[in-house]
Amino acid sequence: MKHMSVVVQQLKKERQHTQAQLHRIDDALAALGSAGSNGASRTMSAAGRRKISLAQKARWAKAKGHAPKPKRTMSVTARRKIATAQRARWAKLKRAT
Repeated sequence: MKHMSVVVQQLKKERQHTQAQLHRIDDALAALGSAGSNGASRTMSAAGRRKISLAQKARWAKAKGHAPKPKRTMSVTARRKIATAQRARWAKLKRAT
């Protein structure tokens, strides 16, 4: 039993030593700040993140050899012509039934 009490005392001493080391490490980390900070915290807007994302996707596409296709747009007059033709088709269908 005497040997056990010596072992327990050694373990307690080791625990105190380890706790002291941890406190020193915590103090050093607190003095330096967090690992990812440079002193100022900044947030990026959703629009800024989107711009960066689109630019990166374009770089990936260029590197892979297929760039994104430009978005096709229709003039207002072309859209009106299509809408008018569609209305005429629907009217013809309704007259037939």
